[in-house]
Amino acid sequence: MAEADKQRGRIFLHRGDLAQARLCYEQALKDDRHDDSPRALSDTLGNLGNVCAMLGDYQEAEQCYREILDIQRGQQDKTAIGQTLVNLGNLQAEAGRPDRAKAYYLEALDILELLQDRRALGILYSTLALHEAAAGNTDLAIVNFTKALELHRAVGDEEGLAVTYSQLGKTFLQAGKRGQAEKCLNNASEHFIKLGNEPAEAAVLRLLADLYVKSVNKESAIRCLERVVLLDARYGLSQHTDDIANLKRLAQGNV
Repeated sequence: MAEADKQRGRIFLHRGDLAQARLCYEQALKDDRHDDSPRALSDTLGNLGNVCAMLGDYQEAEQCYREILDIQRGQQDKTAIGQTLVNLGNLQAEAGRPDRAKAYYLEALDILELLQDRRALGILYSTLALHEAAAGNTDLAIVNFTKALELHRAVGDEEGLAVTYSQLGKTFLQAGKRGQAEKCLNNASEHFIKLGNEPAEAAVLRLLADLYVKSVNKESAIRCLERVVLLDARYGLSQHTDDIANLKRLAQGNV
């Protein structure tokens, strides 16, 4: 019975019917509690917690994740514990509780450092950096982004490198460090090109164009925006009209 409810839950989730998916997972959970399978119980709690989080029911989602954590601690599954702590941190961040989010992230960091799970650590350091940037702690954000880059590089995470270079470039821009921002954003652009992610490349080039405008480097700004406008048209990006207007303004000599 539980497996049928789980399958129905997956179908409703795929369709975007979160309310029905939740009902299915809640029914599956009742059945799983009668079976002696901690893994099945943990998986169902995870699915239910994720759906509750998407519905904005952070309290119920947290209860699910906390119960998962108790199961994982009983099994001494350090890797799973680290991931669940990250999930709890993300949940607190979404709920607008940054201090509680950071506490979970730091607890996860201790575990993942012991495990030397470099891929997971790279993601977590990026998450911590975004947390610090949002709090206005620019210097600490830069330190964490730099650590994330080292870890992404060590495991060959091309997407992690692209996204983190982009985020670090934005942070340098906010700090007024245009030279370092330019290097990071150019690196981000190159990695997105390797990945074939042209919409993400366009987003980075917009930042570079803005940087060049502020640096009174009109020619470079125009080059960036010409590429952006091309990608806008190719992918039907929503910024197309604004990008054309900005390019026209620059071409007419209005910096």
